[in-house]
Amino acid sequence: MSLRRFIPLFDRVLVRRVIPEAKTKGGILLPEQAQKMPNEGVVVATGKGLRTESGEFMPCAVKEGDKVLLPEFGGTKVTIDDQDLFLFRDSDILGTLE
Repeated sequence: MSLRRFIPLFDRVLVRRVIPEAKTKGGILLPEQAQKMPNEGVVVATGKGLRTESGEFMPCAVKEGDKVLLPEFGGTKVTIDDQDLFLFRDSDILGTLE
């Protein structure tokens, strides 16, 4: 399945996690156990948004290309084009990074 054809439903947001460097500023390589799950990502695609009681769509707060802060746990892992991506609800995303 191609990323171009995958469109999340409703208020879901497809995110590619940003993998942090595996070494410190001083050049020391960190073992895998010392590395924690990345909590930053880039929005790859968004759904139309959440439908309100009146039937209108309330768009997602983030858009494609936004750098976002993610919760430490959560999200649904999906593999598309051999890439591990994660689906989050718009309300689960903690904020955007500039």
